[in-house]
Amino acid sequence: MNKSAGVLLGIVVAIGAISAGGAWYTGTRLEGVLNTSIADANKELQAALVGTKGTASLELVSLERHLFSSTAHYRLKGEGEAFGETPVELLFVDNIEHGPLPFSRLVSLKWLPVMATSHYALEKTPVTEKWFAAAKDKSPLTGVVNIGYDNATNGTFELLPLDVALDDKSHLKFSGLNLEVSATAQAQKVKANGYMDNFTLTTVDESQSPVKIELKGLTLASNLAKSTYGYYTGENTVELTDSKTTFGPQQLVLGLNKFEMKSLTEESGTNAAGRADYKIGEVSLNDKKVGSAQLAMSLKNLDIPATMSLMQVYQTKLQPYEEAAAKAAAAGEPAPELVLTPAEETQVKADLEKLLAAGPQVALEKLAFTTANGESHANMVLDLTKPKSMDLPPDQLIKQLIALLDINIQVSKPMLVDVLSVQGQLEGQTDAKLIVDQAKATADMFGAMAVGTQFATLDGTNVVSKLHYANNEVEFNGQKMTVEQFVGFVMSKIGGVQVTE
Repeated sequence: MNKSAGVLLGIVVAIGAISAGGAWYTGTRLEGVLNTSIADANKELQAALVGTKGTASLELVSLERHLFSSTAHYRLKGEGEAFGETPVELLFVDNIEHGPLPFSRLVSLKWLPVMATSHYALEKTPVTEKWFAAAKDKSPLTGVVNIGYDNATNGTFELLPLDVALDDKSHLKFSGLNLEVSATAQAQKVKANGYMDNFTLTTVDESQSPVKIELKGLTLASNLAKSTYGYYTGENTVELTDSKTTFGPQQLVLGLNKFEMKSLTEESGTNAAGRADYKIGEVSLNDKKVGSAQLAMSLKNLDIPATMSLMQVYQTKLQPYEEAAAKAAAAGEPAPELVLTPAEETQVKADLEKLLAAGPQVALEKLAFTTANGESHANMVLDLTKPKSMDLPPDQLIKQLIALLDINIQVSKPMLVDVLSVQGQLEGQTDAKLIVDQAKATADMFGAMAVGTQFATLDGTNVVSKLHYANNEVEFNGQKMTVEQFVGFVMSKIGGVQVTE
């Protein structure tokens, strides 16, 4: 044996010895790590289901330990309205390679030591046998997770492609979904990226008209971190290249292309803030482009401890009350009385005052629809504040609760003409000039009615309405008045419309 071969053999023997010793050590630690991970997972499941009528739990059913590998079995249970009429129970099998150098990582040239590599898969049961059949008798849900010695994890989650008849009138075709996930210890930080190529569902509606839903190019991304108060903050993104929905007796085709949803939540001290942005690059009907749409909403200055305390009251008192009231209504019985103890009433009042003292703001930053010839949009800002007393009469309380209310609405008449013209074409009209003339007449009538009632003004080709409230004073379309005068004005206009009708 030459010197090089001897050195190589020595390295192989050393790696084998280290791997065997490390595998034995991993095997002794594995059950504790799994139990800790399952306990953390159950906390997250409980938090995720807050406010829903359902519960879920994960448990370790069995663990068979060997020198270089172990086999674990898990049970995931879900019950309550969130999971349907009957409880859901899923079983998983997990083949775990012990570290520090699992064989599957060695052959893929990933030589960074890890505690273990988990290969999990959904098991076949009476509940999942149809799902298995649709996946050609393979486990339709599989994944790989690498567990580091620092308890950080990374891996993949996969839903296999499906092509299956759900019943005699419904069919599902699904390309599958792949998701990459990584997390630090105790999932303090989590990142995920996923992709689905296509999804098609054909079925019928209540009138037995065919319905077809097609989705293409779905991308998912999350970058989250656990906040001081135990919930996740950060960014979530959903993008969809193309979607089509075919429906109704006339088989209309609604297309939504280049859909994008982005959400962001942040924490600063004891306050939370968040926003959500939605965009649709193109809205079409029967392959005729109608326009594009945008929605942006935000929430600021939300006191976290007060909100969490109120959520606790909701879970323990209001949610059970709602369920009992629903059952009573179904049985034709009077609704039960909601009872709070004096201590609970005091706590709720204190939480509301603390919540309002932070000055929460809710905003509809933009709601817009744009066509070739115009854009209609609206925005609203509502600032709340703590009143002098929570025991004021309702009218006085509302005045003091609202620190600022600002609403702006603009309806473009050319945009209305574009939309109404498409509607006319869909109704079977073929005279292009007549379609446009009717659309213009309808848009002009809308503008005249809005201006005639003094609910709006005309700014060029735009119908505009503006409302600003602060310090017990209302400014509506340039006219200043008290709250009482504004309410009287609105009631008089509504009353006039009712008399005319």
